[in-house]
Amino acid sequence: MIILDGTIVTVALPTIQRSLGFSAANLSWVMNAYLLAFGSLLLLAGRLGDLSGRKRMFGCGLAVFTAASLVCGLATSPAMLIAARFAQGIGGAMVSAVSLGMIVTLFPEPREQAKAIGAFSFVGAAGASIGLVLGGVLTETVGWHWIFFVNVPIGLMAGLLSVKVLDTDRRTTPRNGADWLGAGLATAGLMLGVDAISGTAPYGWSSSHTLVTAVLAIGLLAAFVTREATARMPLLPLRVFSARNVTGANLAQLLVIGAAFGFQVIVTLFMQRVLGDSAAASGLGLLPTAAVIGTVSLGFSARIAARFGQRAMLLAGLLLIAVALVLLAGMPMRGGYLAHLLGPLVLFGAGGGLTLPALASLGMSGATQTDAGLASGLFNTTQQIGAALGVAVLSTLAASRTARLQVAGFDNAAALTSGYRLAFATGAGLVVAAFIVATVLLRGTRSAPEWSNVTDAVTDDARV
Repeated sequence: MIILDGTIVTVALPTIQRSLGFSAANLSWVMNAYLLAFGSLLLLAGRLGDLSGRKRMFGCGLAVFTAASLVCGLATSPAMLIAARFAQGIGGAMVSAVSLGMIVTLFPEPREQAKAIGAFSFVGAAGASIGLVLGGVLTETVGWHWIFFVNVPIGLMAGLLSVKVLDTDRRTTPRNGADWLGAGLATAGLMLGVDAISGTAPYGWSSSHTLVTAVLAIGLLAAFVTREATARMPLLPLRVFSARNVTGANLAQLLVIGAAFGFQVIVTLFMQRVLGDSAAASGLGLLPTAAVIGTVSLGFSARIAARFGQRAMLLAGLLLIAVALVLLAGMPMRGGYLAHLLGPLVLFGAGGGLTLPALASLGMSGATQTDAGLASGLFNTTQQIGAALGVAVLSTLAASRTARLQVAGFDNAAALTSGYRLAFATGAGLVVAAFIVATVLLRGTRSAPEWSNVTDAVTDDARV
């Protein structure tokens, strides 16, 4: 539900604009308000989940998200919808920040944990793809309000099940471990950073808005790093990054998620603007990718990881994704879906089904009961930053190339196709960079991972 909501709104934006009277400049805030709250609060929510209890954080976040979804559906003005979307982002951050940490602590045995993370990866891929289809279908049949109302029964069911199924986890008191100054610096820095990235579409990369917010974000994040290096009980102990698997997995994820989210947007635009598909049809066109991700992550990833290791599985997945993007970069000017898109989409799905579970396992490798929420929040934060950067960079490159060719006299289809080719080629470059990072930094998981030593040291400091 949380991931679905990030994509279900996309295809409904023109209808929402007409219905509520959004200006062209303010319409982007329907997406940006959600992204700002979601991306900037993940790290804080993950740490607070460790301190106050991850089940409690999960339940509270679910309640906030569900209530905010109801308000979104009832919105009668742009201000009301934007405020409710911001509240949705807060609830989404609370739920997502602790979800992966809960899985790791619920399934400590490696084989069972690999299966659980495979299921987690499948759910995420399915949510993103179903959102594109469901958004178009609901908007065209019963109205845009229902893209938000659909969350209410799901949220209520999930809340009731979580009360019954999830065990109450051990917690510590916040006053003994909450670095509120660090939390404020991290949240403000991330919020401005996400705003700077999201603002590149309406304002441009060289605009004063983008440059000022980016500089402020960098300054606040630099102050956050300084604070974490000197605080007695830091929000994010910098020793965490001495664990090569943690650093390598988060950096590789930043790159590959940027390519993946950019790929999803560019493929959707190609199907709509070049092939002439409807919003619902373009969403359906991406379902083979989600289906293959689900098949591989649920059916094969745990067994492949058990036999060859998470690192080898990740490298194989990255190679498949890179090949898929290279094939798309060579797409002919007026290519067809079956002839030129379906094959790379299936190949991309196979790579994603290997890559996503491996990244999650490596990023959480060795996370303990004490810091599982922090590890989960960090992992989700890099994912959100990578997604925002990937969409901004690849979309901007495609639009710039298209505009130049249109000015030079090329017809619309040729100009668009050339721009999308450039975006796919850039995405392939990001995946190759992720492959290099994984090759250099990542190691196969061991029985006593590096993270354990880091968190043991943090726990010792807490006792002192």
